[in-house]
Amino acid sequence: MLGVLRRSVVRLSASPAPPTMAIPPPVAVQRPHMVTFGAVEGENRGGKPFEPRQREDPFFWLRDDERTQEDVLDHLRLENRYGEQELEHLGELRQTLYDEHVTHLKETDDKAPARHGKYFYYTRTVKGLSYPLHARKPVVGDERVPLPEAEEELLLDINKLGEGKPHCDVGVLKVSPDHTKIAFTVDFAGDEVYSIVVRDIATGATVDETVTGTDHLVVWGDDSTLFYLTLDEIKRPDKLYMRKLAGGAGAAQPAQAEDVLMLHEEDEQFRVGVGKSASGRLLLVEIASTETTEVRYIDLGAMGPLTVVEPRHFGLRYEVEHDGHDGLLILTNKDKAINNRLMRAPLGSPAAENWAEVIPYDDARKLDAAVVFKHHVVLEGRQGGLTQLWLMDKDAASGALQPATLRLMTFPEDLYEVGTSENRDFDTKHVRIHYSSLTTPTQWTDVDMANMDERVVIKEHAVLAFDRTLYKCKRVFATAPDKTQIPMSMVWRADLVSDIDAGKEARKPRATMLYGYGSYGICIDPGFHKLILPYLDRGMVYVIAHIRGGGEMGQPWYEEHGKYLTKRNTFQDFIACAEHLVEENYTQPSLLAAEGRSAGGLLMGNVINWRPDLFQCIIAGVPFVDLMNTMCDPSIPLTTNEWEEWGNPNEHKYFDYMLSYSPYDNVRAQPYPNVLITAGLHDPRVAFWEPAKWASKLRLMKTDKNHVVCKFDLSSGHFSASDRYKYIKEKAFDQAFVLGHLGLKDAKKQ
Repeated sequence: MLGVLRRSVVRLSASPAPPTMAIPPPVAVQRPHMVTFGAVEGENRGGKPFEPRQREDPFFWLRDDERTQEDVLDHLRLENRYGEQELEHLGELRQTLYDEHVTHLKETDDKAPARHGKYFYYTRTVKGLSYPLHARKPVVGDERVPLPEAEEELLLDINKLGEGKPHCDVGVLKVSPDHTKIAFTVDFAGDEVYSIVVRDIATGATVDETVTGTDHLVVWGDDSTLFYLTLDEIKRPDKLYMRKLAGGAGAAQPAQAEDVLMLHEEDEQFRVGVGKSASGRLLLVEIASTETTEVRYIDLGAMGPLTVVEPRHFGLRYEVEHDGHDGLLILTNKDKAINNRLMRAPLGSPAAENWAEVIPYDDARKLDAAVVFKHHVVLEGRQGGLTQLWLMDKDAASGALQPATLRLMTFPEDLYEVGTSENRDFDTKHVRIHYSSLTTPTQWTDVDMANMDERVVIKEHAVLAFDRTLYKCKRVFATAPDKTQIPMSMVWRADLVSDIDAGKEARKPRATMLYGYGSYGICIDPGFHKLILPYLDRGMVYVIAHIRGGGEMGQPWYEEHGKYLTKRNTFQDFIACAEHLVEENYTQPSLLAAEGRSAGGLLMGNVINWRPDLFQCIIAGVPFVDLMNTMCDPSIPLTTNEWEEWGNPNEHKYFDYMLSYSPYDNVRAQPYPNVLITAGLHDPRVAFWEPAKWASKLRLMKTDKNHVVCKFDLSSGHFSASDRYKYIKEKAFDQAFVLGHLGLKDAKKQ
């Protein structure tokens, strides 16, 4: 029972301390509360819940779904004041780091323009302004970028949109097919609940702002038709609507209740997504859980009913694109193709029995997406632990795919990240790609699909006061307990760290940051990360651990070795990476920091429970640490959908295993490293009470005098600040914490 395990930490209520008194480490008051696992009448507890059992959680009262309870808010404010007090000595360093970040930032800049019909569309930033501006310029001929004399037309100034708002996130901005209107979604709270705004481009007038309570997506059908998704009470996109806009200047728009409900997905494990095929012909609706997919489509030219491609059955996943003619291209795991195979089906009879393989399945090659053009198809995927692109031609007359033309794009560096970028024109000979590495800022390049050697760099992301020749990178491997080789990508500044390629006896241990995620099959690739430069410029080494649970080495890396009842591999892999860095004398525990966000916070919580001796400090951003309490409760957003990720603790099969790695439930009486916890009040993905409870329990149980400090942003959500300058300040705050604890508080940028 927590009540008998109090250590040297002062137990506080939420009442603030007088401003002149030093604030002790806050520990929330404990209030008796039992959490029920298993079957609960009237609740969806999964398919096989066990008889009810209970676990005590005396910090449960910190949960406040409405974010309005004053005693809870007072506790968060107290946490913030305590954090400010404990880290006050780092204030000058934070400002120095902020200034450094700004010196690398080209404050007035524009993104690579995307050609779409008769216009180039792009965003740009202005020095001193927090948000980007959306704009366009006309296309004159065959140019790949706007002509210098082309006149700009402003579409949306997000700075004006966000005036007076503590948060402003534009989810998507879509241009109508006739290029006369824009529709965009906006969230002013950080809770990922959006509203839709339609504006006339020529006049700037608002045509419609009726629709609220939506997902971030909006899709144009024709020039007066929108498709959008609404959210249920657990913020799951579950309904697809069609909205017809009234014509004529100043016309009254229909009420949201008049919009046509096209689809309602009632199964809480499935979420609805919507998009448009690259050809513009089909509206594609994806209904998906983690394990299962069902796709439906509408031919926008005929506006018939939704057609099911293949009805859902557990374990079959597939994605669909229109092939530009009379068929569908399908990426699927059908017939045990865990890394996905490419298949085709006739548009008129799309069921799985009619799917035909396009290229032979290769278990060493993972296919993630098919980007379709009139005469070519670009495949995105992975091979050899890196992102890759393949190109395939289509027959000029019939549009039939030509599998024999499949070829791999090659790149000059050993470690890199590559993918397709914005490709809005279907009938084009160029594909726009983005490329970067740990030492090369992002480049946007147009590749001639008829001749892949013909490449034109349209733009390179400007990083000021940066000399790429000073930095080097390499890949090293750690050995997990089951002998699996775990790759790590390492970057450093060679003039400051000259011995890193020497043998371990010749190396000097260096301050090192080890970053990890390892969930959902999401990959942390070795692309360019401008915000880590203050570490590298002080002689630190930055390492990304490509641990199981991610998808860096293909789908089995995640699906077979990093989820459900193999999830503990994720944490063991990260520990193995840290051990390797120490054993090979790259670093030592007193010089080793670690960082993870969201599910990466679950990683941080476990590694400091299991091996606190390996790390001097960690950053846990919006950390998912209360696994058991969250995953048993279907009223919490994402819970039911993620039973197919972690398992369902209401079922015998998963209860004990999940309990064994739930960070909050496994905090114990032992020394812990220094811990910085960041969170957002309005976060719908990892609720703020998870890190709040975890911080109190850590302080209550730990046997050392190291820091546990929190920073709760009371105006943002999961993705931190939307204001770019505020976001940089938050990064500077985090980095000052790390540098301070690694003995680099007074180190200067070299």
